[in-house]
Amino acid sequence: MLWAILTWIIFGIVCGLLARLLMPGRQPMGWLATMVLGVVGSFAGGFIAYLVRGGEPLQPSGFLMSLLGAVVVLAISRYAGRDRASTI
Repeated sequence: MLWAILTWIIFGIVCGLLARLLMPGRQPMGWLATMVLGVVGSFAGGFIAYLVRGGEPLQPSGFLMSLLGAVVVLAISRYAGRDRASTI
């Protein structure tokens, strides 16, 4: 169980960092937020795969779909953050 958790943490950091590198602009977030971005991106990628080919709606996905999901989650968070900042 410990190895599975460590694998998820490392996988989340790698996918989160790559998503941040692919998105233009500055993303002010720390290591923990980057890891969460990668893990949430993995489930978002699994949901995108579910929409395309079926299966389980809440499932982790492989590396490419996790990266795509992380980019989508990062874009949504940047858009939501920009909206919130403009109303203050």
